[in-house]
Amino acid sequence: MFHIVFYEPRIPPNTGNAIRMTAATGTTLHLVEPLGFDLSDAKLRRAGLDYHDLARVHVHAGLDAALTYVRDQGTGRVYAFTGRTESSFAEVAYQPGDALLFGPEPDGLPEHVLADERMTALVRIPMRPGVRSLNLSNSAAIATFEAWRQHGYAGGI
Repeated sequence: MFHIVFYEPRIPPNTGNAIRMTAATGTTLHLVEPLGFDLSDAKLRRAGLDYHDLARVHVHAGLDAALTYVRDQGTGRVYAFTGRTESSFAEVAYQPGDALLFGPEPDGLPEHVLADERMTALVRIPMRPGVRSLNLSNSAAIATFEAWRQHGYAGGI
């Protein structure tokens, strides 16, 4: 399935929500350190409810480790989500094994990550003018469900 990558996430409930979403979709969540919280944080656990045992979550010491892992386990294609491009995420023909990369709250992915040669493409989720960003876990869910939809919600009921 797909790899959902959170680069240096800072808000525990967003990661908890993503844990729940990845359990529901059969995707894998990758967390790139440093994290802005401890994985035992009560807010993270509460947001993930009882889905922690059903989710696949990997913690990586840095971006290089995460990208090496998703390259070796997937397609090697990495889509970086950012408001700094005009390309819509909906125009991508996703393949199982693709990685969807999201930046931390509130700033998003830093320039050095966006410029990394391992990025397949920079994509954005369309929004109305004047809105700075969507919530991290909402953005990840929107992107994940679009990628999964393109494959007939494989494995879902």
